[in-house]
Amino acid sequence: MSTVRTGPVIGLLAQIGVLAVLAQTVGLGPAGWAAGLVYGVVLCALLSRGMTRAGAPDLSPADRVTLSRAILAGGVTALAADSFTRPAPVAVMVVLTSVALALDAVDGYTARRTGTSSELGARFDMEIDSFLVLVLCLYVAPSTGAWVLAIGAMRYVFVAASWVLSWMRGSLPPRYWRKVVAAVQGVVLTVAMGDALPGPLTTVVLVASLALLVESFGRDVRWLWTTRHLRRAVANDAVDQQTSVAHGSDAMVHAGSQPSHSAVSAGAGLTGLGHGRTDGLPWPEHRPVAVARRGIARV
Repeated sequence: MSTVRTGPVIGLLAQIGVLAVLAQTVGLGPAGWAAGLVYGVVLCALLSRGMTRAGAPDLSPADRVTLSRAILAGGVTALAADSFTRPAPVAVMVVLTSVALALDAVDGYTARRTGTSSELGARFDMEIDSFLVLVLCLYVAPSTGAWVLAIGAMRYVFVAASWVLSWMRGSLPPRYWRKVVAAVQGVVLTVAMGDALPGPLTTVVLVASLALLVESFGRDVRWLWTTRHLRRAVANDAVDQQTSVAHGSDAMVHAGSQPSHSAVSAGAGLTGLGHGRTDGLPWPEHRPVAVARRGIARV
């Protein structure tokens, strides 16, 4: 029997509450309600699924902060969808987005202080960042040009490409520059959304932001291409070692002896090395690293 996890359900209820507050204050039309409710339901379902697959009984303190960011992003999504049929409350959208971006630093800090960093938390954080950037691009595009959608779509194109190209399915080494570039995207799009700069200057800033994104993704793609043979060899070696350990354990069982502590530890270490990765490269920082077929944790 599946377990109902209260965290995602509470998040869905909070999302409905935010939509109700927006409807009562700045107004929310049918398009906004539909987008906000669909977003909330999908968020609840995907987060519940992720917790189930990760074996997490409840959300960690950092995950709760990320969920708060996700709820704010849902409010921005509803208002952005509503903007296609009625004037948008830009000031409210800027405030919601700014708070969501500021909390991006809080969830990471909370995870480190509480020792609750996890692959689920990193993935959750990544998806909210990516989706919020995409929503902002959709809102800004009518006034700046459809080309700005490339900023929001680039990460999804990267993931789609990894489904087709096997050499792109690998873990990436940690790189702080990704975090800087990701932060720049959110800030620049928020500035563009609020019309804080003259039109031509806004375009220049957005072009520069896109150039940074292309450079960041291009560097990762180049690294995956140049190391494809090495990563394949490391993965094959890890499989061979796992097979050797398994055969050694079988031999000891057949001989009627108990496996030693060192043998058990070796098997566990090899299993952990390959967990969630296609190449098994032991990068020192786990949180910023994710399998390319599922996207990178930071842009």
